[in-house]
Amino acid sequence: MNRTTSIAAILAGMVLSLTVPAQAQNTVKIGVITDNVGFAKPYAEPVLEGVVFGVKEINAKGGVLGRKIELLIKDDQSKPDVSATMARKLVDAGAVIILSISLSTATQQAQTVTLATKTPHLTPSNSGDTLTTQIANPYFFQTGPLGATQIASLLSYARAKNYKRVALIGDNSDLGQLTARVFRAGLEKAGMQVVAEEIISRGATSAEPQMQKVRAANPEAMFLAGVVTPENVLVLKAYRQMGLKMPVLASYNFSVPVYMAVAQGLLNGITFVDAFDPEKPEVKRFIAAYSKATNLEPYNLNGYGYDGIYLAVDAIRRAKSTDKEKIREAMQATKGLRGVMGAKDAAYTFPEGKRTGFDPNGMVVRVYEGDAQGKVVFAGAR
Repeated sequence: MNRTTSIAAILAGMVLSLTVPAQAQNTVKIGVITDNVGFAKPYAEPVLEGVVFGVKEINAKGGVLGRKIELLIKDDQSKPDVSATMARKLVDAGAVIILSISLSTATQQAQTVTLATKTPHLTPSNSGDTLTTQIANPYFFQTGPLGATQIASLLSYARAKNYKRVALIGDNSDLGQLTARVFRAGLEKAGMQVVAEEIISRGATSAEPQMQKVRAANPEAMFLAGVVTPENVLVLKAYRQMGLKMPVLASYNFSVPVYMAVAQGLLNGITFVDAFDPEKPEVKRFIAAYSKATNLEPYNLNGYGYDGIYLAVDAIRRAKSTDKEKIREAMQATKGLRGVMGAKDAAYTFPEGKRTGFDPNGMVVRVYEGDAQGKVVFAGAR
């Protein structure tokens, strides 16, 4: 269990000798709660594509425990009450583990069902720091990079700059507000004074009033904690229009490739955290396989879903059973599982008593070069 395992090795190990008569075989049902129409749709869709690709890959190699995986997919529209209902439907349909790839608040509510029904529950992409603390649910696990991990990596990268006075910009979404609070705590812990803190409301048409206040405060750097793409673009527009020059260090929302289309001409020099290193060997293999199968080049959101399904299947494989309690125990025992996401040396591990599994040193820092996401310039939070 202490040995670092690669997802490629797990895949190779899933070529099973199928000695069970065909008529006796059934599927291993894995549930997915996604968002097809709501706020999380732009993020949930590519994560789900990664899940689906991973299942096809695993099933092509024989599945798990000699059985094929059957995905049961439900749409919660990013609505917490609907998410709980969908979780109940998946449990009733026989899902042995559920993946949530919708909005963090919806995922939080779905936990009430997975706790009550003792069903293993994993979110491979949500980053909210409170998902494992507000509900004491031993069946729930999180492998998305926490906001605290993001700011720690940005601060490690910026340590040599010795910033003393900084601005903090966020949005008023639930996750945006949480991320901003975590960013502020990290900045203050690092001894930086937040001389301007501004919020861009969802649906705003301009960020100029907020950026005028930032300019008046004259910070040495600006940290962007926003997680809503249109509002982040407004910040960049105002930043450029006002001719501001202070460095911009942004959350992992800026790692989503859509910025290269919707913020053209605004991105050059923007620093952002990511969990995707194109030079990582596991990433190169993933890109090659995904591109061959789909004629599309994958990106980080696809990778979250791909790693998520492999984490779930790896737990089932080690449990040697579809018993939900044994799967939960196996998930908690995950150590050193190296996947697509994370820096080159990063691996998923759930420390004893902890249910957040993303490597604290697993984030990378990248800088936009023109409108393209540039290479990794820093890794970790050391």
